[in-house]
Amino acid sequence: MVEALLLVGLLVAVFVGFNIGGSSTGVSFGPAVGSGTLSKTAAAALMSLFALAGGWTVGREVINTMGGEIVPAAQFTLTASVAVLFFVGLALLVSNTFGVPASTSMTAVGAIAGLGAATGTLDSEVMLRIVGWWLVAPVVAFWICAVIGRYLYPYLDAAFAIDRSPGAVVELDGLRPRITDGTTPKELVGTLLVLVIACYMAFSAGASNAANAVAPLVGNGSVTASQGVLLAGGAIALGAFTIARRTLDTVGNDLTDLPLLAALIVEVVSASMITFLSAIGIPASLAVSATMSIVGLGWGRATRTTTIGDAVGGAIGAGADGGERERPEVSVNALTAERSSPDEVPRVGEEEEDDLLAEDLFDPGTTGRVVFFWILTPSLSFAASYALFAFAPL
Repeated sequence: MVEALLLVGLLVAVFVGFNIGGSSTGVSFGPAVGSGTLSKTAAAALMSLFALAGGWTVGREVINTMGGEIVPAAQFTLTASVAVLFFVGLALLVSNTFGVPASTSMTAVGAIAGLGAATGTLDSEVMLRIVGWWLVAPVVAFWICAVIGRYLYPYLDAAFAIDRSPGAVVELDGLRPRITDGTTPKELVGTLLVLVIACYMAFSAGASNAANAVAPLVGNGSVTASQGVLLAGGAIALGAFTIARRTLDTVGNDLTDLPLLAALIVEVVSASMITFLSAIGIPASLAVSATMSIVGLGWGRATRTTTIGDAVGGAIGAGADGGERERPEVSVNALTAERSSPDEVPRVGEEEEDDLLAEDLFDPGTTGRVVFFWILTPSLSFAASYALFAFAPL
């Protein structure tokens, strides 16, 4: 009976890891795929490699946190562990089915918190600290990118514009890689930077999310930490090569149409946020940080059509002479605007709205759908977990 239940637990852990691969691959490599830097297959291969590396190194500490601090490790009986992992996987499956990159950490913590709330063993201090950072981190990511978009992006774009030439940047000549004709040195360097930072994001995702798949099983001693990391890494790879194709489309194409420079900025900010949160022991939400970075960068760039004074005055409807002031129009079609030299970049408030009309930066409908599922998936995992452990104690 115990062996059969353990087998079920391992299968459910694979199910969770599979969905983690589907969600995290889109967030880590969506900007690179959306900008044409990588194919979906190449993104899946790199995700598999670096997620395993992250889980094998830093991820062991996160496993310890998830497996014994939110609720005592003693609560993770084999049956309870299977139930928690099932709720995590179910919530993630709902999100991935709709092509939305869910927050794996939020979903996993929600299921564990449901167990703790139902059994009266939830450490409220730890939960408040985690939830507090969940609220602060996306706001910080948004405003960092908003400031960059409003005050720095046009100058960076003009000085370090990275134009994509048709076709691949590098191709194989037999077994030797060769830079393709027409690829500029600046394009090659920019492409390499995007790839390096995307791989770093995959490393961070593995470090944070491997625990979400196996922490309950490691906590109750069913598997060792090393065995758990290998199991999670294989399941993440399976998800990266299959279900991740939908979330790659959502982040790389539906949510935004990112130029290469914008993809680089988004990856730097979101990867740095995840590294900071992981360093202080917080289960990090890569999906939230990356998507809010995209929206913040575009919003900041679009607001260059008006000064802060005009925006505030337009909001309250009063001009300097006491009369009605026209409300400033803010376009979201910003990052693909035609670039100029640094000396010719218009000052804030002097750019015309028509200058920022190119391809859509982000789709408000898609953005709303993403935010909705961020709230829905941890709520579902918490509610289902609480109901099970409160009314049918395991």
